[in-house]
Amino acid sequence: MKISNETKVGILTVVALVILILGFNFLKGKDLFNRSKKIYAIFKRLGPLEKSNMVKINGITIGAVYEIEPVDKDISSVKVTISLSRDVNIPVNSVAYISPGLVGSSTLVIEKGSDSTHFLKDGDELQTRKETDILGDISSEVSPTLAKIRQSLDSLNKVFGNINRLFDAGTKGNMQQAIANMTAATASLNKMLDPETSALAGILRNASSITENLKKNNDSITMTISNAKQFSEKLAKLNLQQTVDTLEAAISQIKATVSKLSGTDGTLGALIHDKKLYNKLNDVALSMEILLDDLRTHPKRYVNFSIFGKKDKGGALDSPSTKKETPHK
Repeated sequence: MKISNETKVGILTVVALVILILGFNFLKGKDLFNRSKKIYAIFKRLGPLEKSNMVKINGITIGAVYEIEPVDKDISSVKVTISLSRDVNIPVNSVAYISPGLVGSSTLVIEKGSDSTHFLKDGDELQTRKETDILGDISSEVSPTLAKIRQSLDSLNKVFGNINRLFDAGTKGNMQQAIANMTAATASLNKMLDPETSALAGILRNASSITENLKKNNDSITMTISNAKQFSEKLAKLNLQQTVDTLEAAISQIKATVSKLSGTDGTLGALIHDKKLYNKLNDVALSMEILLDDLRTHPKRYVNFSIFGKKDKGGALDSPSTKKETPHK
């Protein structure tokens, strides 16, 4: 049986189209002959996660990211289809999250649930959570830069390999030293971004602790500010000028009173400054004392109620009595 040329051309055309379609889908990451179990997870943000990135449980690779597609036209969420390369039991309460790598690609990590006897089946949805590690977000932003640095280093290595013939041994040594310094700088940057042992991680943890303490004491800080505001308002309402004027008036009156006491016009001033007035007052006090002593000594001279009274022949006192006598009855 002879096959015409037209039939041969048609068969070749069909085979070529099939190969083209299969190759195109293979380049897009779709395997038409893949019949492995697939599950999916929905994330708000993927970060640097891409197709063919590894999917791990407890550090063991169990599959890869098979397809990434938006949930709706607004791309409010992203659906990630996972193709399992191993036949493993994944509890239904397991949680998936994206772990960004410092230099390499990101990994989709599945954290196995506990106390569950039911497992995910083909086409089931996997629960997700967002990894809140601040250092992970920083490393996800720095990773593209590090990748570009590595590409630049590779390009520089090629350039230096081409121009090695143009320089002497000393120049070659300097160029190699420069490359070594750049490699050491990249290693230092990787060490600085290490999420466990780097100083940057410690600083970020301390900042997180300070923020948490401020959050816990938010009510106390608010109350303190409110009390300070109330005190300021009350202080602003006080009539300080009137109080100052009153104090100045009182001080002026006290000065005037002291001035009058210091002068000789007033009674107290005269008592303080006039010696004659003091002597007169002293003489009056002495006379009063003599009079009282005379009254005690010769009471009949001043009061006599006796019918047959006798005349007191004693002389009047001219000085205070040194001996206090008992009055005659």
